[in-house]
Amino acid sequence: MPLLLHIDSSPRSASVSSRLANAFAEQWKRQNPEGRVLHHNSSLEGFPYLDELFIDASFTAAETRSAAQNEALGYSDRLVDELLAADVVVLGAPMWNLSIPASLKAWIDLIVREGRTFAFAADGVTPLVPPSKRVYVFSSRGGAYPPKTAFQQLDHQEPYLRRILGLIGLTQIEFVYADHQSSSPEAAAEGLARAEARLAALMR
Repeated sequence: MPLLLHIDSSPRSASVSSRLANAFAEQWKRQNPEGRVLHHNSSLEGFPYLDELFIDASFTAAETRSAAQNEALGYSDRLVDELLAADVVVLGAPMWNLSIPASLKAWIDLIVREGRTFAFAADGVTPLVPPSKRVYVFSSRGGAYPPKTAFQQLDHQEPYLRRILGLIGLTQIEFVYADHQSSSPEAAAEGLARAEARLAALMR
């Protein structure tokens, strides 16, 4: 049974990034009626940030961890299990202050785990997540950050997500942007229309 893992990160009920990610998930389910969609909203669910107990547990061998350390890693273990089981990953990721919401960063911190999703090797890092998984990132952005422009260097969203997800093995990533959402109503509508057209093309 195919599984789509859907992670939203905006707390807004009228979120454009969530709207696009939801539309993708709904179309995927229609195309995969036997499939299952597992949905989280990292902001609304309050994904925990790493604390001292979690960090200590992460650097303790599994066979010597205390009960408290195992409990501290339990939430992360569940999220990693979901990621490893998924065939497709969909992220609703608005651009906030040129990057991603803190709650989405919290999810990333919980699933980027040495020994579970990556391993250190003599020549670098070995990804442990199967590379066959596809990732779709739907993002609403106030402006636009096209390549080969002065604005491209301000985009700390796509480069970060490509690098950190690639580290664990997720390299097949498609970004869909609804740009100019803080511009005029006409520009915002045009940006959303372009994103919806791109989404439709991905589902063909």
